[in-house]
Amino acid sequence: MRFLGVGDSCDLGALYLRLVEDGHEVKVSIAEPLARGTLAGLVPQTPDWRAELDWIRAAGDQGIVLFENVADGRGALQDRLRRDGLQVIGGSAFGDRLENDRAFGQGVLADLGFPTARVWEFERQADAERFLAGNPGRYVLKFNGPGFASSDNYVGRLEDGRDVRAVLSAKLRRRADAPSSFILMEHVDGIEMGVGAYFDGERFLDPPCLDWEHKRFFPGDQGELTGEMGTVVTCDRSRRFFGRTLARMAPLLAEHAHVGYINLNTIVNERGIWPLEFCGRFGYPGFAILDPLQETSWAELFRIMALRSAPGFKTRPGFSVGIVLTTPPFPYTRKDVAEAAGLPVLFEGPLDDEDRANLHYGEVGLEGGELVTSGLYGWTMVVTGVGPSIAAAKAKAYRLAGRVFAPNLRYRQDIGDKLAAGDYARLEALGMLGDEAALRPA
Repeated sequence: MRFLGVGDSCDLGALYLRLVEDGHEVKVSIAEPLARGTLAGLVPQTPDWRAELDWIRAAGDQGIVLFENVADGRGALQDRLRRDGLQVIGGSAFGDRLENDRAFGQGVLADLGFPTARVWEFERQADAERFLAGNPGRYVLKFNGPGFASSDNYVGRLEDGRDVRAVLSAKLRRRADAPSSFILMEHVDGIEMGVGAYFDGERFLDPPCLDWEHKRFFPGDQGELTGEMGTVVTCDRSRRFFGRTLARMAPLLAEHAHVGYINLNTIVNERGIWPLEFCGRFGYPGFAILDPLQETSWAELFRIMALRSAPGFKTRPGFSVGIVLTTPPFPYTRKDVAEAAGLPVLFEGPLDDEDRANLHYGEVGLEGGELVTSGLYGWTMVVTGVGPSIAAAKAKAYRLAGRVFAPNLRYRQDIGDKLAAGDYARLEALGMLGDEAALRPA
């Protein structure tokens, strides 16, 4: 098969490598100049993805375009390419809006009958400050649009809202050139968990997955919001939660011909399930952490999605624990902090097939035949471990992580601890886990 990857910073690098290893033809377009060292010497790059569309068309139903991210109207572009007869997997204009326009996403959820946290949207800082003065409390500050990073969001800690007001002022002052639309969301306590599945334009593929992300930089959930430092995922006992949440989006996703992965992040407590936000695209590093649980190959999964040829795909039982291994300037970028790329990445001892299956390269490339750091962020790689329990999967992941060496390598040591220590049992007690609500073809 032929695959054309389109993105800014080669976020699906590990996936492209799997496709190449399986004998498929792959070309990748990387828009960000500072990211073009990623996968250098490992996967062919093309300077103009549009010039490769005839190469994809020539492959017929064996040619697929993969879009990595939501930015610059790419969802609408994907919709147009599909109307032109191309097979495109990634998202849609509707998926982009669900993710980027947070108030819209919350409105969609409310219309479907979800219990949603209250949300207030603002265009002007002064209006938000007046609101906070008159309605003191804990809020979550989130900015709309793709121009803001996860680290721009802020979870309020003070009951009078002073910290949110101060952070909002500082963020807008430093980002005066960026759109200033933002929301304040009512803070909800509970267990944060996500549910995700692949949608083929008409229906969800079975099975869905459950995920528990660790978003802050340091152990104990301290430090910057990075997007993700590690995650626990499983496809086991996922259908009950899926049926109560993401499955209800199927008619809307079909109406808008969404094709790709979609995730709904939630807070769960004794009062119910509280949806927070959508991710209408491949999740990073979620796709890599799901990789060892997928018995069906990536190419076959994408073929199923493009041709709508099956209601599901094969997965392995158990848990996958993923750990994000980073190097400076992470969690910032080389545009913000001057840090060298091209530093060596080494492994202790020989790697067997299981090791290789659980190594997922991020921002690395070949230089002089040696593996080195590359890219914009210092998002070097993900290691995974799979086991019948969270503890067993974690132990395997950390054994492998301990064999990776690079200058100033950093990663969290507590991925999965809180979930194994009580949160998973609490979710079970709340009746959130089970497989009786199996998916049916649309």
